[in-house]
Amino acid sequence: MLAAESHAGWPSSAAVIGAGTMGLGVAECFATAGIRVLLTDATPELTREAKSRLVHRARGHADAGLVAEGVVGRVEAVETADDMAGTVGDVGLVFEAVPEDVGLKQEILGACSAAAPQDAVIVSNTSSLPINDLSEFVGRPGRFCGMHWFNPPEWTPGVEVIPAAATFPGVVGRLVEFLRGIGKRPAVVGDGPGFVANRIQNALFLEAVRCVEEGLASPQEVDEVVRSCFGFRLPFFGPFQISDMAGLDVYENVLDVLRDGLGERFEAPGALRKLVEEGRTGTKSGAGFLQYTDEERERLLLERDRRYAALNELLRDLPPVDAGSGDGP
Repeated sequence: MLAAESHAGWPSSAAVIGAGTMGLGVAECFATAGIRVLLTDATPELTREAKSRLVHRARGHADAGLVAEGVVGRVEAVETADDMAGTVGDVGLVFEAVPEDVGLKQEILGACSAAAPQDAVIVSNTSSLPINDLSEFVGRPGRFCGMHWFNPPEWTPGVEVIPAAATFPGVVGRLVEFLRGIGKRPAVVGDGPGFVANRIQNALFLEAVRCVEEGLASPQEVDEVVRSCFGFRLPFFGPFQISDMAGLDVYENVLDVLRDGLGERFEAPGALRKLVEEGRTGTKSGAGFLQYTDEERERLLLERDRRYAALNELLRDLPPVDAGSGDGP
């Protein structure tokens, strides 16, 4: 259950510009944390409709037992405004969540920075647009930062924080502290194409499609392999720690087979080969991409087993998800 706990730190108020799926989800997160939220969309009519959808969503979450009943009252207290000045005029954080159109982003970020207090932090929720380019639309760009939330924003803990070249380091630190304070798990990443999450996610997606196109499996079977095999580990560990526990020498051998069969896209990175040559093969040698004392290794492997067993029990208790039907491409 998402706790409805008051957030005592910065900011005490936030504006959410754009009331689509992401904007409404983030507005609920902020309101749940006890932050005063002001919401606006393209027109006053759309803004009023968005507020109704937001309250309806929160009521549904409370009825399902996902949030405390008191959250509904906090969401009902979300304010709406018909213009930019009324939305951002006295807030500490401006969260822009309009569609991924550069021209629209330019218009909205420019209006936000003109109307918001000079010390307000302005963030853009984008999954792909270059943050350095967007920063040029903001007056005083040192207070601007990219912030990539994931759908559904109420429940997905990860948030990518993407500084522009002009972003003040103190702004990044405040945003990271704030996100942790409302229960998120922020990661500060660079301003490269797709940032980190979409780059990795889409590499996985492309290989999944290729597996179907090559006749190895149906979409349903590929999904089952992903979620019940290596994907089963991903709630707890990332690719570096997983590879350390499996053995980097094993990874190198597998990649050589994949390269011989599928081409250069599976060539083992030089960094991996170097670690193996040095005998840094992962937890079994005490060092891989990360380093481990004997005590740390034993604790890690035991905790891994404990978490995997707990997740397996949870999955057994949950009803199956309707996976759809059809033969796929």
